[in-house]
Amino acid sequence: MLTTPETIRTLQRKLYRKAKQEPACRFHALYDKVYRADILSHAYRLVRANKGSAGIDGVTFEAIEENEGVPAFIGELEEALRNKAYKPNPVKRVMIPKSDGSQRPLGIPTIRDRVAQMAVKLIIEPIFEADFCETSYGFRPKKSAHAAVDDVAYAMNTGYTEVIDADLSKYFDTIPHANLMATVAERICDGEILRLLQMWLKAPIIEVDKDGTKRNIGGGKGNRKGTPQGGVISPLLSNLYLHILDRIWERNNLQQRLGARIVRYADDIVILCRRCKSDKAMAVLRQLLERLKLTLNEAKTKVVNAFDGKFNFLGFTIRMGKGRKTGNYYANVQPSKKAEQTIKDRITGLTTRGRTIMPLERVVNEVNTTVRGWVGYFHYRNCSQTLVRIRNHLEQRLTIHLRKRHKIRGRNASYAKFPSRSLYEKYGLYKVPTSAGWAKVHASQ
Repeated sequence: MLTTPETIRTLQRKLYRKAKQEPACRFHALYDKVYRADILSHAYRLVRANKGSAGIDGVTFEAIEENEGVPAFIGELEEALRNKAYKPNPVKRVMIPKSDGSQRPLGIPTIRDRVAQMAVKLIIEPIFEADFCETSYGFRPKKSAHAAVDDVAYAMNTGYTEVIDADLSKYFDTIPHANLMATVAERICDGEILRLLQMWLKAPIIEVDKDGTKRNIGGGKGNRKGTPQGGVISPLLSNLYLHILDRIWERNNLQQRLGARIVRYADDIVILCRRCKSDKAMAVLRQLLERLKLTLNEAKTKVVNAFDGKFNFLGFTIRMGKGRKTGNYYANVQPSKKAEQTIKDRITGLTTRGRTIMPLERVVNEVNTTVRGWVGYFHYRNCSQTLVRIRNHLEQRLTIHLRKRHKIRGRNASYAKFPSRSLYEKYGLYKVPTSAGWAKVHASQ
């Protein structure tokens, strides 16, 4: 985790305090901060830490560092921004496969544009952070997916057990630019900052075919909607636009009036209602989304009674469970079947017969890194049974891999030669914890 330099932290604190103390204040002298050398240098380090591939120009981090060098790269960008000569490159469109067989479009700006976006984000994020509601958790400093799930669980434990699991249709692609910019302008009247944001929103989108042919498939000056997923600034802008929904809910005291609490992580929205209150809450949600020119995905949006059914949120399946010892109902949160199958498939893929030609240490290290990352997120609340299944699958797959590697016939012989203890002590396999990761959180409720 990169530490923010003190000079930048001081600036961010001042902006946040000013915004918090003066809700009607509009900030006008921000652009000169964007091209400060310390801010651009930190922006580069942050973008570098996020890794990511090259944009449409094909320039990688390695190329920047080996050829012109980082100081020269930052110096050129600083000069372009200072002289107002900066122009963004087109965004490279790549398609990411989804588990249901469909594809999700990702827009990748060039590294130069990502650094410029990060510099702007460092300046404007504290201003909007002062306005965001407590029930908004996505892409925010000191907020997390686990905190959002905790909020949902707490609401369910206090009687909000009828749940609207809302899904927005192509949210990132449908954000209306005019409405979004009006929302930004409520807080920022620096024309140069607004001009940068407009340029990024209207950057052409280019797709590269397998033969290297480039095709313009969208964006441009005539574009009126959407902010590409993949840009550094996109999460903040998309969060800001849905903040209007949170703000209306809060200012109109809809939690008390409708008996409905909204919890949002970016465009993942759940509305938790007291018994028989979901109809009114759904009607209000539809009305507000219509005003925002957004639409619900009717096929994926559903109302669930958490005592009878379950819903998925941020990779977890949530329902009302009954304690075996106490008989009391509580919010049961465990990794979803989809999340469990995803990690099993990845473990299987990393331990196939075709990988027996690789050094065993490399195979085990790759498996450990993958599983450790998954467990870091899902070792949480009611996860014990899932983690037991993951550990069993992991041991089984490495044993099979070793059997193929050493050409041992018969499962029984392989289990005798490679007992589970040796997988950890001799081969260094990561040991998946199998105790629940929720006891402390549950106790605090």
